[in-house]
Amino acid sequence: MLIRVVRMTFRPEEVEAFLDLFHATKEKIRHFEGCKHLELLQDFNTPHIFVTYSYWESEEHLNCYRHSALFAEVWKATKSKFADKPVAFSSKKVIEVK
Repeated sequence: MLIRVVRMTFRPEEVEAFLDLFHATKEKIRHFEGCKHLELLQDFNTPHIFVTYSYWESEEHLNCYRHSALFAEVWKATKSKFADKPVAFSSKKVIEVK
């Protein structure tokens, strides 16, 4: 299982448009082969900073998504709203504390 985190800083005036885009595409992303979980987080103190948090079956599944027409469409629309470069990284769970 691969956990993908993408931190995005938007121009404040673009937040509503980004949220509309996310709501319009979240189910397509969530149902992309290999995607097991998708959520959107908003920074508590800086409301124009968001993080997507997703689980993928494997790096290959994530890469298939990243090379898909869906990703190209969503990413093009998303990056036009950025105020700063996004930060993305992949991780794996080591210890789960319950």
